[in-house]
Amino acid sequence: MEGIFKYDTVSEYNDLNNHETLHPLVNIIDFSKANPINWGERKNVRLNFGLYCIFLKDVKCGDLKYGRNYYDYQEGTLVFVAPGQVLEIENNEKVYQPKGYALVFHPDLLLGTNLAKSIHDYSFFSYNTHEALHISERERQIVLDCFSNIKYELQQSIDKHSKKVITSNIDLFLHYCDRFYDRQFITRESVNKGILEKFEYLLNDFFSSGKPQTIGLPSVAYFAEKLHLSANYFGDLIKKETGKSAKEYIQYKIIDLAKSKIFNTEKTVHEIASELGFKYPQHFARMFKKSVGVSPGEYRGMN
Repeated sequence: MEGIFKYDTVSEYNDLNNHETLHPLVNIIDFSKANPINWGERKNVRLNFGLYCIFLKDVKCGDLKYGRNYYDYQEGTLVFVAPGQVLEIENNEKVYQPKGYALVFHPDLLLGTNLAKSIHDYSFFSYNTHEALHISERERQIVLDCFSNIKYELQQSIDKHSKKVITSNIDLFLHYCDRFYDRQFITRESVNKGILEKFEYLLNDFFSSGKPQTIGLPSVAYFAEKLHLSANYFGDLIKKETGKSAKEYIQYKIIDLAKSKIFNTEKTVHEIASELGFKYPQHFARMFKKSVGVSPGEYRGMN
């Protein structure tokens, strides 16, 4: 038996957690004020949010899943949820007292603000498996300070400055989270190196196995799925490790193979394009010239 709980407004989530609605579009939740929770006999509880939610988890309340995958989180971890996402909790049928904090805000809060233009730059809202943000004690204090600043503004009378001040503080907090993720990529460097090696293996295997003729050009999402990572996290990891985006890395591999095929075989450019997964040879020629500076035919003539 499963239960699905949908929260589309800040006031609904406030009511669930015993909080007054100081602003209809944003709040800082202190889970210690919430009543103890018992999901009963439900094996899985699904939470569907129409809000942006950032949870600072202080106690593990059951294994979280996003999609088919488990969230890699511990006590003192930040979990990010964007509108439309669903979190699944595997219920252990025990009563527990929620702890920690959350920043929740409705997408409408961002309308007409600078944050509306940059919110999609924070790719961690689309991270999922084994990708949550594990923070140090010092980083935790920065998070709490940011929450405190937002809460202070919520306790003031709403005026023409309120929206700008609140969204600016949220943006500052998200900038800090971006920095913390950069640190996490560095501290998990050995894990990341392993992923990069697996990616290189999968990339070589893709082109040596005939998959381009049946699947076409490989996508970032294809390799991310093979590595059990979200596309955004995988892309950010490759960028941190190589200086290239995952798409650029794949294209570099394609061009490298294309150079070898053009130089070492008598196959036509059309045949080489097909072998590499291009549906239309003119797309291959365009990519090749953009990368190398000359057309495939000119490259063959030069060599």
